[in-house]
Amino acid sequence: MIIDLSTLSANQVYHVMTQSVIPRPIAWVLTENETQGYNIAPFSYFTAISSAPPILMFSSGKKPDGERKDTFRNVVARKNMVIHIANTDLAYQVTKSAETLPYDESEFDHLDLSLVEFENSPLPRIKTAPVAFACELYQTQEIGETPMQLVFAKVNQIYINDEICELDDKARLTVDALKVDPLARLGGNEYADLSKKFKVARPK
Repeated sequence: MIIDLSTLSANQVYHVMTQSVIPRPIAWVLTENETQGYNIAPFSYFTAISSAPPILMFSSGKKPDGERKDTFRNVVARKNMVIHIANTDLAYQVTKSAETLPYDESEFDHLDLSLVEFENSPLPRIKTAPVAFACELYQTQEIGETPMQLVFAKVNQIYINDEICELDDKARLTVDALKVDPLARLGGNEYADLSKKFKVARPK
């Protein structure tokens, strides 16, 4: 099957892209509202793009009414965010946090989630998320006809649950992906987990 994207609507392109670019990691982004409380929302157009400086990128669209999403509004206003990697146990909360709410209403009022202090970060982190990145806004970029807002987040520090990582004899960190059990996004309403891992040697 050959699909000519120029013949499709934006919604149809989105469907094809999210069905075929799989699995996708999920950025579960916590920000502080301008009024009160915290916002939490998932984004599966997400990846790491640089190590020096350490940059994560996620793409934010619009609400159904055409307004910018609360996460983007908060990031631009406050400059700080915490990006979490959720595990499969958090699938319901991640999905529920995608619900569109009025700006001054926090998702945390509807979710069974606990926040804890994130040392040296102005924002807290979700207690049960195995990995969290304390970030500050690096820059934004608008792209496309819709348009989408690309958010580039500079990572200042990382929380990793002690139970999923270890240091080798050279003090190099190893994170056990199966213990992280990261929630991965597929198409439609589908998610995936990691059932196994394997190694393939890179060419020298």
